[in-house]
Amino acid sequence: MTNDPATADRVPDRPVVDEATTLSGALRGSLARSGGVTGILVAAVPAVAFVVADAIGGLSWAFVALAVAAPVVFGVRLARRESLRGALVGLAVAGVCAAIAAFSGEARAFFLLPTLIPAVMGAVFLGSVLVRRPVAGVLFNRLVGGPADWREHPRLLRIYTVSTLAGVAFHALNLALRGVAYLADQPAVLAALGVAAVPVFALLAAVTLVAARRAITAAPAAVPA
Repeated sequence: MTNDPATADRVPDRPVVDEATTLSGALRGSLARSGGVTGILVAAVPAVAFVVADAIGGLSWAFVALAVAAPVVFGVRLARRESLRGALVGLAVAGVCAAIAAFSGEARAFFLLPTLIPAVMGAVFLGSVLVRRPVAGVLFNRLVGGPADWREHPRLLRIYTVSTLAGVAFHALNLALRGVAYLADQPAVLAALGVAAVPVFALLAAVTLVAARRAITAAPAAVPA
């Protein structure tokens, strides 16, 4: 192969998934992989039921509402043919959050675990950039039909790195907003932030997919020496 720097940034042609290359099309695909708008709203029902019941009747009624809503949501997710693992994880998370709230005696403690998750995710995203294996590339490269050695292609690596750093910024902002709401004892705001985070992350994923896909299709194949 040639060592010409002019060809160092070229990415071999690869088959691209059958999905629109426009931002709107990629966003629809990202939302679909997150369960769609309906799936996102369904997943938020236990937290919303907990918050509403707490506001009306206090913490005891919040636990009753959660005990009803969580199994119902589990059944709805299975009926929607979502993965059993995802449904079980959602049910388990609701149970852990309820246990934390019961232990602390505060409704806001129900959102303590979701409030800390962005800190963990931000650290993982940042660490992946430091070791030159950005999370965005690991998650999305196969979806766009990228080459297996994508880390050796500067243009793709740059796209995935920038996207992952944007993810770090997103998680930092999410953590800051959740922290402020938690300290202010605003469970309703915490629930709303949890719902809003999903479409925002889906938008970031869609931008990444479009940028990477265009980089792959625009780059000519490397020519053998």
